[in-house]
Order: sequence, then structure tokens, then C-alpha cells
Amino acid sequence: MEPFVSEVYFGDLIAGTDEAGRGPLAGEVVAAAVILDPKKPIEGLADSKKLSEKKREALFVEIKEKSLAYAIASATIEEIDEINILHASMLAMSRAVALLPVVPEHVLVDGNRLPLDLPCSAEAVIKGDDRQAAISAASILAKVTRDRDIVKAAKIYPEYGFEKHKGYPTALHLEAIRLHGITPIHRRSFGPVKRILEG
Repeated sequence: MEPFVSEVYFGDLIAGTDEAGRGPLAGEVVAAAVILDPKKPIEGLADSKKLSEKKREALFVEIKEKSLAYAIASATIEEIDEINILHASMLAMSRAVALLPVVPEHVLVDGNRLPLDLPCSAEAVIKGDDRQAAISAASILAKVTRDRDIVKAAKIYPEYGFEKHKGYPTALHLEAIRLHGITPIHRRSFGPVKRILEG
């Protein structure tokens, strides 16, 4: 007689991973992976896009202090243009998981696809950044890191207003591209940028 198994238990080393920056016209795509500590719960975790910047910044510090392990990685602008943003996002997430100082027993991935080359079992979780605390934590680390990076770029390219739109295709950003052309941090394969290059 087969033993009855009600659920699979992966222990405490469950990593959540998520990315930030699929939609912008500029900047790298950044991913994070987080293994939370069940003994140190973090209040207020949620999809990073639903939190205020102040709340994200506070949670960013708390996640780093309380998690069992975390790692942040990215895919470059050149990689985005070469392999497309979806594959670059998967690449950034697999890099983040690989950089964790401990190997997770299972990985929860936000979305409906799984990155390649993960070191253990994994599952895709649709709207995982709202449903799984570890994915929420990863989304916060990824977004805060990416936002900080793009704000640094704003100081190099002040005429583009990156600190306001974070590279997303707002009217302000598109007008700046029309007036000033593109920068080295723009994604040349993205429609609005590509059209200007071809025009």
C-alpha cells in the first residue's frame, strides 16, 4: 500500500524571486531572490508597485536585516536588446537565485514562466508578489535597487527626467527622446526607441 502524502514539504529554505523593470525604455532589468526567516516575520510585505516609495525603502532595509539570505542581480541593456526583455528577465532571476549564499530547496517565481538553470525544484506563481511573502520581498529589493540605479542615471542625463518616470514611456520621457535622442542606457529594441532610431 502506498503511503499517503498530503503535501510536499520543502523545509525553510524556500526562495522567492521577482524582477523589476520590464516595461521601461531605459535601464537594466533587475531581479532579486529572497529566503525569508520564519522566526523573523516582516509586516507589510506586498507587491512593490502597490507600496509607497517611503514604505518600500523601509522594507528594503528590514528585508536585508531579517531574511535568511538574499541576492540581487540584473541583465544588461545589451542583453535585453539581444535576447528580448522576457528572456532577460528570466536570466536576471536565475542569476539572483544562483547568487544566494545558500542553495534553496524550492523556488517560487513570480509570473507564469520559470527561468532556466535553477538549482532545485521551482514553481511559477501568478500574481505571486501579492500572494507569497518571499516573492513580495524579492519584488521590493528589485524595485528599490532599480529605482536607485535609474536615479543615478538622472544625474548623468538630467534632460531626460529619469528621476520622475524611472525610464517608463511617459509623455515627458518620449518628448525628451524626441528632443535629445537616445542615451547609452536606452533599450534600442523597444518600439518607441527603435522608431526614433529608424526615423
